[in-house]
Amino acid sequence: MKIAMLARNPNLYSHKRIKEAAEARGHELQIINTTRCYMNIASRRPEIYYNDEKLPKFDAVIPRIGASVTFYGLAVLRQFEMMGVYPVNESVAIGRSRDKLRSMQLLARDGIGLPVTTFAYDPKQTDEVVKVAGGAPLVIKLLEGTQGIGVVLADTDRSARSVIEAFRGANINILVQEFIKEAGGSDIRAFVIGGKVVAAMKRTGAEGEFRSNLHRGGHSNVARITPEERSTAVRAAKTMGLNVCGVDMLRSNHGAVVMEVNSSPGLEGIEKATGKDIANQIIEHIEKSAAPGKTRTKGRG
Repeated sequence: MKIAMLARNPNLYSHKRIKEAAEARGHELQIINTTRCYMNIASRRPEIYYNDEKLPKFDAVIPRIGASVTFYGLAVLRQFEMMGVYPVNESVAIGRSRDKLRSMQLLARDGIGLPVTTFAYDPKQTDEVVKVAGGAPLVIKLLEGTQGIGVVLADTDRSARSVIEAFRGANINILVQEFIKEAGGSDIRAFVIGGKVVAAMKRTGAEGEFRSNLHRGGHSNVARITPEERSTAVRAAKTMGLNVCGVDMLRSNHGAVVMEVNSSPGLEGIEKATGKDIANQIIEHIEKSAAPGKTRTKGRG
């Protein structure tokens, strides 16, 4: 098969591993810098150009779109979809998962465990927001934040009000969530491929850090997850419509709660923690699923 990967940095561990896995299984994989593509949106003749040349026909596309170029990256991915190329994750599903508020609303609709989460527009509603979220300590998140950036822990109601009023006063959209103290600064990432959890790791934040992101100095090790956690991860992936994703969960006193569903999860941490060849499993999924025009957009919000 001819496979395209939309990625800006071909030297990242995840991208090199996926390319190696594809080539080891006899496929041709081309890494395409998303922002250097341009599109001819012609009736019945959609085309994509890259480095001033029209791209050839691909059987599948693997979107590894950076958060900073989500809008343009999804436009390019949609063009591939219009050309009948199988997307590992569809554009509508990625857009759904990248919108923190929208994804929380959809997960809540489907009855998936979440931390108590509030959202408001008017800074004058700050007291009500703090109260509904259960009071301090509270986690305050920028809707556009990634890799733990734009996440603040407010230890008191007074500090929570100050942070919320500051963000909303600057017209910055935020979510306010209960702080799951019993998680102890750790979370579980379950890696889902094709509706199955294929690996799971426990991520623990650096000393004195409540965020468990590996980019922020955290560490990881293999995790044994419960049937409830496995089911929660699979259901969360299905709600988002993602074939390949990382589902981040906290272990709370009332069961697993989902914090985020990541449509472009990194492979380095999970492969090194579990010893599993995740890149190869992604290529296996493409082999089983790719067919001309095989997209599954169902308009799930």
